[in-house]
Amino acid sequence: MFEIVKAGGWLMVPIILCSIVAVAIIGERLWALQRKKIIPKHLVAQIWHWHSLGQLSEEQITNVRKSSPLGRVLAAGLSNMHHSREVMKESIEEIGRHEVHELERYLNSLGTIAAVTPLLGLLGTVIGMIKVFSVITTQGVGNPAVLSGGISEALITTAAGLSVAIPSLMLYRYLRGRIEELVVIMEAEAIKMVEVIHGERETTDATKQTRARPQGAASGANPSIRPTKPVKKTTTK
Repeated sequence: MFEIVKAGGWLMVPIILCSIVAVAIIGERLWALQRKKIIPKHLVAQIWHWHSLGQLSEEQITNVRKSSPLGRVLAAGLSNMHHSREVMKESIEEIGRHEVHELERYLNSLGTIAAVTPLLGLLGTVIGMIKVFSVITTQGVGNPAVLSGGISEALITTAAGLSVAIPSLMLYRYLRGRIEELVVIMEAEAIKMVEVIHGERETTDATKQTRARPQGAASGANPSIRPTKPVKKTTTK
């Protein structure tokens, strides 16, 4: 293995470093993005139980905030539960954007590694071919052993770059998809809690909310923890 790395030249060093960083990021994100860590089961049902019994104190809200990312999103709304639905929604969205940013931590670095390592391999290929043509210029093509050094360097760096980039890109896409799934579930739980707190949804047991919003209930957009894009204004002549 060491001989292969040595034959690949100095560009093998950044490629190996990228592979180590990619493995560290993937392992950390797979551990941190476990569903049970992000979205504890029955958290909204427990909050509703405390609220219905009049036992939802500041201490319990603090415990909810410390429990998980979903807990922090819900606690932001609970801190403003005596205000209007719109105020609760805005507070949930504000904290939710921070939590989504935390869920996406290090993913840009992983995406950069997936994009850069093939280019490092390509650079190694170019350098190897430059060496081959330099040898041909000085010694001709009569000695294949002299040419093999540059050719092997070109092939080894290309293979190493692709070997790092392909799994990094696959796992980058996978982690992106997992985060999207978790964000959708967190939004649904936040909507459920707001509707329950404001009397727009009822519960029949500890794990299920059953009745939809009644007619005449307060209107307003559901809270979304995704970053929103500004709307472009159009003018007509």
